[in-house]
Amino acid sequence: MTSLIERIEDAHRAIRPHVLVTPLNRSQRLSAALGCDVLLKADHLQPTGSFKLRGATNKIRLVARDGTHRQVLTASTGNHGRAVAYASTRFGIDATVYMANDTHPDNVSTIRSLGAKVHLTGDNALDAELAARRDAERQGIPYVAPYNDLDTMAGQGTIGLEMAEQAERIDAVFICVGGGGLMGGAGAALKHRFPGIHVVGVSPQASRCMLDSLEAGEIVATPEFETLSDHSTGAVEPGSVTFPACQQVIDETLAVSELEIAQAMREVATGEQWMIEGAAGVAVAGLRRLADRYRGGTVAAVLCGRNVELETFLGAMAMSAG
Repeated sequence: MTSLIERIEDAHRAIRPHVLVTPLNRSQRLSAALGCDVLLKADHLQPTGSFKLRGATNKIRLVARDGTHRQVLTASTGNHGRAVAYASTRFGIDATVYMANDTHPDNVSTIRSLGAKVHLTGDNALDAELAARRDAERQGIPYVAPYNDLDTMAGQGTIGLEMAEQAERIDAVFICVGGGGLMGGAGAALKHRFPGIHVVGVSPQASRCMLDSLEAGEIVATPEFETLSDHSTGAVEPGSVTFPACQQVIDETLAVSELEIAQAMREVATGEQWMIEGAAGVAVAGLRRLADRYRGGTVAAVLCGRNVELETFLGAMAMSAG
């Protein structure tokens, strides 16, 4: 059986030129303020604005290579749908994205503009996800999972291999944990290349789905509330392959407040002149909270996306002012 690391290495070679090798930049502002070398993995610079392009591209290129199907279904709150729409057009595949009825209209129009069809269904992200999986199985169409798929997770894991090629040393890495695809893949790759690295999974306090499941030792239901990190929300699908992957790679979990997320977004905007989404702010917020542990060391945070509505970003700036 092909291991996850082998899948990640295969994806690392195969997903170019559709997926960029993004910079791993040293933040002068954060490094000076926190007393350690702070590296920011700038995956918000991907063409679709988030790391999700990696997993979607890897899965869809495998569907295209197989040649049996010319259509895929998926479900998304936004970033994954953008990625599937973008990647599908490059491989000549038709894509339909299932989204919850309360999805922001801008996310719906963006995905349609990238060439995918949108099907609105259900009251939340998990409803849309389960409906898409049922319809894909009934119609015999491949389902491109946002996280619960080894090929998707392997694509996300290419971030970790890039970081290991770009840095001589990383003592700790902070990654936002939603469904666990990014953490499961990138964490595995980083552990493979840097066996001593400390991997910290960070979530918003308002949406602790994977964190609560890890604490319980099994996937459990968790109440969710509105958060700046809207792209990391959504319950973990029962039986998700990302759960055992996260169990294996995460050394520590951390939940951050909305104020901490907003402050992290402000720090990145001020120091790097980058407007990042809340999920990226989650990782930076976790790094800022624990940075004292790593004085004189090298720490990294994954900036997983930039797709944030202007009003939301301005609201975060107002919250964090002063």
